Amino acid sequence: MGASFPEKHWYRLSALSLALWPASLLYRLLLALRRLAYRSGALPAVRLPVAVIVVGNLVAGGTGKTPLVLWLAAMLKKDGRKPGIVSRGYRGSARAPMAVAAASPVDLVGDEPLLLARASGCPVWIGRDRAAAALGLLAAHPECDLLILDDGLQHYRLARDVEIAVEDERGAGNGLLLPAGPLREPVSRRVDAWVVNTAPPGIHHPSFRMDLRGDNFRRVAAPRECVPVAAFARKKLHAIAGIGNPQRFFDHLARLGLVTVNHAFPDHHAYRAGDLDFGNCEALLMTEKDAVKCEAFAREHWYALQVEAELAPAFFDFILAKLNGRKTA
Repeated sequence: MGASFPEKHWYRLSALSLALWPASLLYRLLLALRRLAYRSGALPAVRLPVAVIVVGNLVAGGTGKTPLVLWLAAMLKKDGRKPGIVSRGYRGSARAPMAVAAASPVDLVGDEPLLLARASGCPVWIGRDRAAAALGLLAAHPECDLLILDDGLQHYRLARDVEIAVEDERGAGNGLLLPAGPLREPVSRRVDAWVVNTAPPGIHHPSFRMDLRGDNFRRVAAPRECVPVAAFARKKLHAIAGIGNPQRFFDHLARLGLVTVNHAFPDHHAYRAGDLDFGNCEALLMTEKDAVKCEAFAREHWYALQVEAELAPAFFDFILAKLNGRKTA
């Protein structure tokens, strides 16, 4: 398993991507009309009483937004602020805005919101209408003085104060808009800051590098039990990743000195026990995002890698300056 058929053509120019180019022109026109409608006020945006930081990306698929959201939440809490987190709840079945708790069913709320609720220590709400979810969160948690919007760069209905776009080493792929390429919006789209995951800062400005660090694992069936990377030395290992860029996870394991048989799954894949029935396997390694979907049928030899984002202090100083500028505006 792995990337879908169209996605295999998003990061190169191929006959399929060129054939889909006229459709991407139509997509660009509709996108421009939608943005114009919000800028002109024809479609009203909701302005919240607290600051809103949006973390998103220009490409379809994952680039590392969740670790960045967790890092931002932790840094803001350390700074004395009380952030809340709003997400769409992608691939979850919830229709109306709702709170996400550590024990929420993953098939109801989605894998990333559940991970955020467990790891951030912040109130987390989901909703396809992010503005309605944000209002629900603030009503339930009036102490929150700031919201982080996970994957909301294209959700213009909710006004924002700081926009952060995350990209990885794949960049903009073939440079074409959907469906011919991976771009949700043109690369000319302006944001306040770019964060580049595990790669040098790119052509955009201002741009900051993010690295994912971690060499400890937790047992999926017993989350409080942690083991160091040394525990997997000389074992027969398999690894799975159902994230936007599975190779990034496999490369991380290789840098830890682990030799694994790798299995890439589509982003947000809904695992079943049979998907992970690998022979000759003494330990199965996965991401935290995969783990929240495998807990119900986890075996004793399944482990999730614990990672944390690492960014230069200059990035948080930049965010604080933006927030302080909003306060004095």
